[in-house]
Amino acid sequence: MCSIMGYCEEGEALKTFRECFLRTSSRGPDECRILDTGKGYLGFQRLAIMGLTPSGMQPFSLNGSYVVCNGEIYGFEKQREELKKKGYTFESDSDCEILLPLYEQYGTEMFGMLDAEFACIIYDGKTGSYIAARDPIGIRPLYYGYDEKGALVLASEAKNLVGLCEKIRPFPPGHYYKDGAFICYHDISRTEEVCEDDVETICQKIHDKLTEGVCKRLVSDAKVGFLLSGGLDSSLVCAIAAKESKKPIRTFAIGMDQDAIDLKYARQVAEYIGSEHTEVIITREDVLNALEDVIHLLGTYDITTIRASIGMYYVCKYIHEHTDIRVLLTGEISDELFGYKYTDFAPSPEEFQKESQKRIHELHMYDVLRADRCISVNSLEARVPFGDLDFVKYVMSVDPAKKMNTYGKGKYLLRRAFEKDACLPEEILWREKAAFSDAVGHSMVDDLKEYAQTCYEGDEWKEKCSAYEHAAPFTKESLLYREIFEKYYPGQSEMVAGFWMPNKAWDGCDVDDPSARVLANYGDSGK
Repeated sequence: MCSIMGYCEEGEALKTFRECFLRTSSRGPDECRILDTGKGYLGFQRLAIMGLTPSGMQPFSLNGSYVVCNGEIYGFEKQREELKKKGYTFESDSDCEILLPLYEQYGTEMFGMLDAEFACIIYDGKTGSYIAARDPIGIRPLYYGYDEKGALVLASEAKNLVGLCEKIRPFPPGHYYKDGAFICYHDISRTEEVCEDDVETICQKIHDKLTEGVCKRLVSDAKVGFLLSGGLDSSLVCAIAAKESKKPIRTFAIGMDQDAIDLKYARQVAEYIGSEHTEVIITREDVLNALEDVIHLLGTYDITTIRASIGMYYVCKYIHEHTDIRVLLTGEISDELFGYKYTDFAPSPEEFQKESQKRIHELHMYDVLRADRCISVNSLEARVPFGDLDFVKYVMSVDPAKKMNTYGKGKYLLRRAFEKDACLPEEILWREKAAFSDAVGHSMVDDLKEYAQTCYEGDEWKEKCSAYEHAAPFTKESLLYREIFEKYYPGQSEMVAGFWMPNKAWDGCDVDDPSARVLANYGDSGK
């Protein structure tokens, strides 16, 4: 990951800008540069992944314009060759160097041309204005706010803007900002027409598009590793990568010292695909010691995001401290496309699709946020094959009746798509899903709940919960998280839509905890 920041007016002191910007120095530990555009500042902190030489350092400039971008642009070599034919020259091997030539040629239409995970800020030297944009899923973070002078401020993380802006908001994915307005250039959750492919064709396309999504993300000038939980999604990513790589890949798994559900499955996958595998073990003490730091780095009070982040934080911390890996492939975004345990209760295909669209829209506040922060705080970069734009567009277009669990097994299409490959053991490919936070060990979630119980006496917690108007806490655990959140992000709860929970309007889903463990269909997931 890298860190970017922009102050989009004249007048702010450089000292203040620098202090706020350096709060996210772990995102870009290699080099920091702040540019005075003449009408504000652009800041860039670099984690070198593509184009490792000094010439890849940003901001990039062209004819008086400047850009900073935290992103990976896939297939940029082809676009660069086309731009060379138009007379442009390039000084580095960085993918992001193509952005200003593209902007000069196509204006804001360029954003829809990118196959990328990105957030960028452009200063247009001809107009003296700023343009910003974010990828359609929001895999790369970007926040904005306005300071007391009314100036727009943009930054990779909310913590850059605390104390500088009264209200901090996530920059909407799939939008660009220009002339004071946010304009949607791509709503990836919307489907123009339903794909009527038969099941065999669907499965083949899922197979081919996900394989391509993984292969794109193996291209890196820095070393690549893999998070392997032992669940279906991360196991598929690792299996595809192992098949496509010339030497054994490196995989990493995390678990509690008492009851790590998924460690044995991750080990089984690693042995099957021949990866160089590492297990990281954590204790109850580790979990509680990390809680406040994790909430601070996340910038959320959401229960399930915090629970799932603790294990991810520790495994990434281990990778940062013990290896020279800089890029991690993960298994996020499969659930939003193919369904959770609770979407087994969807009353109709239409409701299933609506729920999927909602989850895709909000991904940047939950699972994507978790992966980004836990990985970037440890000076690593996340790549998400299930978030490949071509893959997501296709799966979202598939007839939702075919995606619903009418097969007696969730994510049936995804499982069947890779059945012929035999790239995973049968028992892994068809294993019931366990949520990541639970799979690290049921004891971890239980330890957090028990600790929260000790933080409040009697009914005082109920009174404290009622003091919050937006996303009011409803358990001692949620109150504890909210109070820690408010310590670091006072009054900024609306950065998150609310608590991630199953759809309470559906029969079987009106529960008071986000864990799949409370659902009637959890079954063998925890074994």
